[in-house]
Amino acid sequence: MLAETTSFTLDGIAARMIRVEVDVHRGLPNFQIVGLPDAAVREARERVRAATVNCGFEFPLQRITASLAPADLRKAGPAIDLALATALLGAAGELRIEPLADWSLVGELALDGSVRPVRGALAMAEEARENGRRGVIVPTPNGPEAALAQGISVLTIDNFSELASLRKGEIPGRAATPASPGSQEDLPDLADLRGQEHLRTAVEVAAAGGHGLLMIGPPGAGKSLAARRLPSVLPPLAGEEVLEVARIASACGIGDGKISSVRPFRAPHHTVSAAGLVGGGSPPRPGEITLAHRGVLFLDELCEFSRPALEALREPLETGSVTISRARGRQTLPSRFTLAAAANPCPCGRGEDDPGCRCTEISARRYRAALSGALVDRIDLVVAVAQPSAEALAGPPGERSAEVRERVVMARGLMAERLGEGRTNAEAEPEEVAEFGITAAAAGLLADAHRSWQMSGRAHGRILRVGRTVADLAGSTAIGEEHMATAIQFRRRSAT
Repeated sequence: MLAETTSFTLDGIAARMIRVEVDVHRGLPNFQIVGLPDAAVREARERVRAATVNCGFEFPLQRITASLAPADLRKAGPAIDLALATALLGAAGELRIEPLADWSLVGELALDGSVRPVRGALAMAEEARENGRRGVIVPTPNGPEAALAQGISVLTIDNFSELASLRKGEIPGRAATPASPGSQEDLPDLADLRGQEHLRTAVEVAAAGGHGLLMIGPPGAGKSLAARRLPSVLPPLAGEEVLEVARIASACGIGDGKISSVRPFRAPHHTVSAAGLVGGGSPPRPGEITLAHRGVLFLDELCEFSRPALEALREPLETGSVTISRARGRQTLPSRFTLAAAANPCPCGRGEDDPGCRCTEISARRYRAALSGALVDRIDLVVAVAQPSAEALAGPPGERSAEVRERVVMARGLMAERLGEGRTNAEAEPEEVAEFGITAAAAGLLADAHRSWQMSGRAHGRILRVGRTVADLAGSTAIGEEHMATAIQFRRRSAT
C-alpha cells in the first residue's frame, strides 16, 4: 500500500518542500530510504521504528520503501521524521491520512514519541503557504515562530501518539499563537564612552546611515567599547525586518525560537575562515555576515584577520548579499549589515608616532598590508582614536544611547521618505545619490578634496552619502558646507 505526506528540508536559510512517499508490501522486513538522504535522515529509520511502537502503534514487519522527492535535492536534518512516520502508518493501514492531504508535517521524533523542535520552522511555514498548503503541524516549541507566517494555519503537537485522532478523521494539534517580538533589551550604553567626541559622532553617523566604520588607535582607547554600544543607538527592528532576522536565526538554530526586536550583533574571532565569515561549506551554510543581517558585524583586530577572509567582504559590502556557488547549485544569502572594525596602528599597538613604539617601518607596513585598498575604499568612515585623558575618564558620562537613538530614528525617517522604507543612505543607488540636494559651497569643497586626494569614483559617491547622513541628522534638506566638511574628515585614509 502507498501513502504520501509532505515535509521540508533546509537549503541554506530557505526551506524546500519534500514529498514523502512510503510503500509497504509483503517481503522480508526491510526499511529503506531513498532520495539523497544525509546521515540524520537515514537514521530516522530507527527513531521512527521506536517512536511508533512506544506510542502504541503496530510497526509493519514488511518491506518498507520511503522515497523523498525531489530525488536530486539533498535532504538534511531530522525535520522529516514526523511526516515519514505518519506516511508509514498510513501505508500500513494503521492511520487514515486523507485528512492531511493539504497539510504538511514537521518535527523530530524522540524514541518515546515526543516531538522535538527543529530549525527553520518559520521558513517552512512560509514555504508551505507558497505551495498552497492549508496548514502545517509543528512541534509545540516551534509554534509561536511558525505562526508568524501569514495566511496559513499552524497547529502544534507534543507527542506522536496524538496522531491517533486521524483514525476518527480529526486533524491533531492545537492552534499556535504568533510570537510577540521582545522589547529593546538592556544594552551597553554609549554614555560609557568618555572623552571621545569625534568617535561618538562617527558612531552616530554610522548608525543613522548604515555606514561602515573603521577605528584605528592604540589598545584601550575605546574602540571595542564604542563598537559594542553601536546596537544601542540603532532603531529597533520593525515590520519585515523582524521576520528577516527571525528567519535567519531560526534556520541557523540561534535564539531558541524567540523573536526579538534587538538588532543582531556578531563579533567573530580573527581566526575565522573565509567560509565562516561569508558562508560556505558542503552543503553551504550562512556565515557571520548573514547572521549579522540588519545588525552590526564587529571585526576586532582587523589586521589579524586572514587576507582571504577580508577580501571576501568586498562584494557583500557593496551589494548587501553574498552568492555561494557549489557543484550542486548556488545560493544568494542576505548580508545587509553595518560594519564596525577596529585596528591597531602597528603590531605593538602604540603607533609609529609614539616614543615607546619599537616597530620598524617594514613591520608596520606588513601589518597594515592585510587591508587592501579595495576593501578600505568600501568603508565610509575612518576614525583615528587617541587615548583619552585622565580628566576625561574621571569626568561626567557622555550623552546616553536613548538620546542619540532619537536623532538616529529621525534621520532614518527622512531616509525612508527619500529612498523607501527600511533603506539607508549607504544603500542609495548612484541615480539616487545624484538627486541629493547639495549647496554650491559643499560641492566646491568636495571637488577640492577629490583633486587633492585623487579619489576614486566610489570614494566620491560614498562621501556624498555620508554628507547626506550628516545633513539628515542636522535636519537639513540640503548638504551644506559644514556637513560636507564632516564627511570629508571621516574619509581620511592616511591612518591606514
